[in-house]
Amino acid sequence: MELTGLGNMLAILGAASAVFLAGSGSSIGIGITGRASAGVLTEKPERFGLNFIMVVLPGTQGFYALASAMMVMNYMGFFSKEFTVSLNLWQGLTVFAACLPVGVAGLISAIHQGNVCAGGIVMAAKRPEMAFKAGVVYGVMVEIYALLGLLTTVLMLLFGVNWQAVRIATTG
Repeated sequence: MELTGLGNMLAILGAASAVFLAGSGSSIGIGITGRASAGVLTEKPERFGLNFIMVVLPGTQGFYALASAMMVMNYMGFFSKEFTVSLNLWQGLTVFAACLPVGVAGLISAIHQGNVCAGGIVMAAKRPEMAFKAGVVYGVMVEIYALLGLLTTVLMLLFGVNWQAVRIATTG
């Protein structure tokens, strides 16, 4: 027995969860790097440019989740006057599950990336020539796992639900 709207609700809940999880991780990661940078800048304000990239790097995970959520909403016709798809329970669960990789990977990687970049900021305060080599490159290594979460989510959304089959014929 299908409860009307439950599939659509699960899909939207999945999109919202991805943004909430990855966005929370990004804000925590940026908070970590921001504190490290603020400490360095009190003594060496000329390091602002070097620190900026490392401070904002953990914020990318939130954007990955937002892009994924917008993909879900676009497929569902969320931006039109009415939903143009009707997902059953299993399709809604598929979309919900598809949103988890970008959300969870974003949450965890953004926090760890914040810690790595904070270490890079502190290291670059003493050795500015190492800012890119160690600070940014090490931070990007953590970023790869957020990108893998994004890739998994996108592939699951593209191939996990037959979006053409769930489209509702709309009049008007």
